[in-house]
Amino acid sequence: MQYTYKTKGTCSTEIRLNIEGERVTDVSFTGGCNGNLKAIPALVDGCTVEEIEGKLAGITCGWKKTSCADQLAKACREAFEAQNNI
Repeated sequence: MQYTYKTKGTCSTEIRLNIEGERVTDVSFTGGCNGNLKAIPALVDGCTVEEIEGKLAGITCGWKKTSCADQLAKACREAFEAQNNI
């Protein structure tokens, strides 16, 4: 299932991903820091929602209370719940 998440509190404005069961693939960001937003999708491709949350949830960026990585963890959880009508 393709899913689009509107980020909150980050330089990136949107995250797009594909979720099948618990596995996340094809992550892409709109906006944000170019290098990080190429690296993060490469590192999480094929991971489960739980793995992504375990690695990325709670990461902050500078003085912000969130980050693109933290927002990806939130996006994955939201996509998983939407897919399963939770």
